Amino acid sequence: MAERKPFLLRTDPALLEALQRWADEELRSLNGQIEYLLRQALQREGRLKAPKPPRKAPE
Repeated sequence: MAERKPFLLRTDPALLEALQRWADEELRSLNGQIEYLLRQALQREGRLKAPKPPRKAPE
């Protein structure tokens, strides 16, 4: 897994509460949900390449 860098995010409490509810429904941590949404938005806008599917090991 790639190294992760921490950063501070200031946001409206109502937005944070909505994100937390969504994360709970998706069985993700709040941090994981935010990262997931950011990755989706970047891929949709063509600013981040989609991850390559894992290669299968030869049998």
